[in-house]
Amino acid sequence: MGAVYFYHLTQRPLEHTLPVLLDKARQAGWRIAVRGTDPARMDWLDGKLWLGADEGFLPHGRAGGAHDADQPILLTTDTAAGNGATCVMAVDGAEVGPDEVNALERVCILFNGTDDAAVQHARGQWKALTAAGCSAQYWSEESGKWEKKAEA
Repeated sequence: MGAVYFYHLTQRPLEHTLPVLLDKARQAGWRIAVRGTDPARMDWLDGKLWLGADEGFLPHGRAGGAHDADQPILLTTDTAAGNGATCVMAVDGAEVGPDEVNALERVCILFNGTDDAAVQHARGQWKALTAAGCSAQYWSEESGKWEKKAEA
């Protein structure tokens, strides 16, 4: 049974936080699907990941290619990741269901803390997933470092 971790981004944007979490997930031996809602935004994120530091390169690809199954990190807007993901990182309000949380090692929901609609959406996800019995943690960087603020 997996768990869902909510990351409330207030100090650093997604393109800075996501690579850190992806690196930690790779160190855990997980295959990751980064799930978004907008193909153009996923293309933008793909570009940001390619421009990362050489020593911290994160091998990844965009869904829909011939080698999806080989990608340790797959960026997608689809709920069915073609890389056998054991971890999903949902961005920009991408949906995640309780069955999926329970089937995976980890689900991470990253949301922009300066966007009221994103915060409200994440609160709705927290309520729905915890009501369905999913184990959840809420992490905030409001103090300048990541701190666990809630657990259910």
